[in-house]
Amino acid sequence: MTSAYMSGFGNTFETEALPGALPVGRNSPQKVNYGLYAEQLSGSPFTAPQATNQRSWLYRIRPTVRHTGRFEKIDRGKVRTAPERDDTALPIGQLRWNPMPIPQAPLTFITGMHTITTAGDAEAMSGMASHVVFVTRSMEREHFFNADGEMLIVAQENGLRFRTEFGVIDITPGEICIIPRGVIFRIELLGEPARAYICENYGGAFTLPDRGPIGANCLANPRDFQAPVAAYEDVEEPCTLFVKWGGEFFRTRVSHSPLDVAAWHGNYYPYKYDLRRFSPVGAIAFDHPDPSIFTVMTSPSETAGTANVDFVIFPERWGVAENTFRPPWYHRNIMSEFMGLIYGVYDAKPEGFVPGGISLHNTMLPHGPDAQAFEHASNVELKPVKLANTLAFMFETKFRQRVTKYAAESPALQPDYIACWTDLKKHFDPNRREPK
Repeated sequence: MTSAYMSGFGNTFETEALPGALPVGRNSPQKVNYGLYAEQLSGSPFTAPQATNQRSWLYRIRPTVRHTGRFEKIDRGKVRTAPERDDTALPIGQLRWNPMPIPQAPLTFITGMHTITTAGDAEAMSGMASHVVFVTRSMEREHFFNADGEMLIVAQENGLRFRTEFGVIDITPGEICIIPRGVIFRIELLGEPARAYICENYGGAFTLPDRGPIGANCLANPRDFQAPVAAYEDVEEPCTLFVKWGGEFFRTRVSHSPLDVAAWHGNYYPYKYDLRRFSPVGAIAFDHPDPSIFTVMTSPSETAGTANVDFVIFPERWGVAENTFRPPWYHRNIMSEFMGLIYGVYDAKPEGFVPGGISLHNTMLPHGPDAQAFEHASNVELKPVKLANTLAFMFETKFRQRVTKYAAESPALQPDYIACWTDLKKHFDPNRREPK
């Protein structure tokens, strides 16, 4: 099976791998063609408002309830779930990590997942966790679903193939895949061992942000999101199904491949997006707009305008603002910011923040450009400049992000990160006025 897609975000799709496998005019007929079972997967309560009601009907060889034994609890490895907190000696502060090297050990998506931060409370279905995942081995007759949250996976080094109940999705660096809560999948390597970032979203499903005064165009366009077409496996071999549920990991045995859906329709499904299709907007005269103009997707909270999680990117773009300090300004923020660099150079941190790295600027802790970036941006002749070959992202949440023991004790943690601001000089002169 290779990947094939349908375009559009939030659409209700229908797709079949066998002609006539999709019932016409009814969801659950008395008998489905080909001897298939009808099964509904709901991503929202049945009584959710129409605009947020999410569900899909799957027509499969066997229903998912057919597994061969009870679930057994297994070791969760390096995965942690909020509100759990690891006991570490790491104090609060601005934090940055070098790229964590891909291990030589055989690691699947499940065993290679390492939690960096947790935030909020998965039991209350609010907040998130950030993970780095190393994949050095494809999953073979192994499958997984996450009952705790939706997973947004950002490819950073090399590619991954997601074989899901709904079809096949491939991503390479610069692309993301979103796997909704409860969807079964397995992950295979597309080539060399891979590293990726994950946002595990405990709250409301990611959706496109309201554009407001920006209007109908730019940012992430719905047509650029891609959902897989139906592709089923009729494999009669023993498989293992892993589940993340309540912060713990479990497994059970299945006598066949659970990726046996021959047709589906609905609006609850996995999908992918190429971040390079994002159309940025910005200041074309002067001043520095808020980074919210770079929001690709948002997970809303119960408070209007305050996100449970925002997924923000800083892509290639032009800087043209006149008489303006163009890099991100110095700031303190009620939101907490987990940031990663996929490739290239980030303009506010030209040194020390490299592809595969991570930074964490938590609630109300000050941060901004390093001394080198400040001096350059303050004195350079302002001409239109193309910020090229760069792609960074941010998982931003209203909750504090608690650092795990694994991340706190990682050799990749930069002990001298705060030194990047040490050389910020005093320029104050009460008699000095800048020319207009």
